[in-house]
Parts: sequence; C-alpha cells; structure tokens
Amino acid sequence: MASVRDASAEGERGPTPGDAAPLDDLLSARAPVVWKRTWVDERPAMYGVAGEGLPVVILHGWGLAHHAYKGTIQRLVALGCRVYAPAQPGFGGTADLPRRDFSLAGYARWVEHFLDALQIDEPVFLIGHSFGGGVAIRVAHDYPERVRSLVLVNSIGGSAWKSGSKLKSLADRPLWDWGLHFPSDIWPIPQATKVIPIMLEDALPNLLRNPRAMLKVGFLARRVDLTYELEALKQRELPVVVLWGTRDGIIPRESFDALCAAVGAEGQVVDGSHSWMLADPIGFGEVITNAVDVARVARELEAGEPARRGGFLGKDRRRPRTLRTVAGAKPSDES
Repeated sequence: MASVRDASAEGERGPTPGDAAPLDDLLSARAPVVWKRTWVDERPAMYGVAGEGLPVVILHGWGLAHHAYKGTIQRLVALGCRVYAPAQPGFGGTADLPRRDFSLAGYARWVEHFLDALQIDEPVFLIGHSFGGGVAIRVAHDYPERVRSLVLVNSIGGSAWKSGSKLKSLADRPLWDWGLHFPSDIWPIPQATKVIPIMLEDALPNLLRNPRAMLKVGFLARRVDLTYELEALKQRELPVVVLWGTRDGIIPRESFDALCAAVGAEGQVVDGSHSWMLADPIGFGEVITNAVDVARVARELEAGEPARRGGFLGKDRRRPRTLRTVAGAKPSDES
C-alpha cells in the first residue's frame, strides 16, 4: 500500500500544534459551519453545511455525528467545496430509521433521500469515515448517479481479521478484543488531548440520548462484508481513495488490505489512529487535495468551464507535510 512521505526528511518544517489554532480561527471566520435541520422521510434530520463549490458529503463514524467534523469541513471549504455533514439516523438528533429499514442499505437509502431533501441534484464527492465508510460504499453502489468520487477513511467493509496466524471474518472477532484495542485509538496523551474533546462533543450526547442506537449500529457495523459491492465499484471504475491509520485498533490492517483488494485501489497508509482525520484535519485536507482537484476539474469540464488556474492541471502538488512515512510502504505519485 502506498504511503505519505515525511517532508521533515527533506528539511521542511511541518505544522506544530501551535500552528493549527490560528489556521482554524481563520477558516472559522471565513467559512463558519451552519447547523441546520431538515426533514427526511417526514422525520427530522440534523446537518452542518459550509462553503461554496464542489458538493461534498461527509458521513460520520459510529457513535459520532456532524459536530465532530468541524475541522474537516473547514479544510474542505478552503479547498473550494460546499460541504454537507449529516447526522445519520440515530445520532446527533436525527431520528432513527424505521425498524423495517434498519440495515446498511437502509442507511444508504436515507442518504439518497437526504440529498433529495436538500435538492442536491449533481453527483457528490462522498467521504465516509469508519461506519460512515460502509454507508458510503452502499450509497455509491446502490445510487451510482449520486456519487462522483469516493473517499474511505479507516472504513468498515473489508471484513478480515487475523487471529494468531489465521485470517478470519471480522464478524468472528470477539467483543473483548474490540475493547482491548479501543484505547489505542485515544492514547498517547498528545493524541488524547485532540481526539477526546472532539469525540465527546457528539459521543456523550448520543450515548445519553439514544444508547439503543449506539448498540444496534455497533453490532451492524461489525457484521458488514461489502466485498460484492466493492468489486462492483471496481468494475464501474469509480474513483476511490482508501486511507488507513497505522495505529488503528478498531479496523485491523487485514480488513484495510481486503477492502483495497476488492475495490482495486492501492490505498494510502498514514501515521495515525482510527480517528486521525478528527485529530489532524489539516493533514487530511492535504492528503485528499489531488482527489478534490480531479473531481473539481471533471465537474468544470462537464459544465463546459475552463479548469481553474492553479488547480490540479496547473499546479504541482507537494506531498502532505503532516503525515509520516510508514516503513516498508511503496511511495506513490498520488496523494
């Protein structure tokens, strides 16, 4: 799998924690996220929206909701995107799915109806994190006209897990093993100080408001195998970017490898945990800059507009400076 190169080896200074705050303040001032409510299938749905340009939809991970992705939204806005971040059913104040619709296909159908509710009538650049990645895969598979490009971040769907020397289905992974590896997503302390406040903003209210949804979706996520859908996306040649963090104790490396193999994507490995995109939205934005540029140029060409100067066709993009090389990974020309 390809990795992001460490620019510090080339004598460049990457951003420090002190650098992030002024940039976040600047982005907030330029493109504040507006929190709104709409109605999907006659049920309330909460979402955030900001920016103008290429339509982007972010689907959040298990236990989280739309607020946790403020930094990511702002980074995408800075790349020239109009970003929508819905709270999926059962989370963030959005109503549960009806019992008959409770499935990954039901979540994908809800996203399609959400796009209808907001009158988004062109294909979107779809980003899915963790459980949201599984939903994003089903949206791309079930509603191909809705998705222009797909980005999967530490996503479910590969369904592989190694127990000792044996490769097994992720559904066979015992709950105690999930719990054993969960702390690795938070520690060490520098990671915890970034991730915990972000996660608690959504996770704690979700747990208090709707613990049943937390439990149901957790069991749904651990049983998911999207090999068939991923192979169909490969045949369709949908542009897909697959990202995974080396310290992810929730989605094992074997699951990431299986996902990449099924969808035919080389994949990128970054130095981070399961929630690295929340802890480092600046780095995430840099990683997917080229993918956003490609989608924007395609959109402009479809509309008969000239490609923006300084965009993908007119500017040599540098490697992201905030993410480290993974030892033994093959360098790639794509970021």
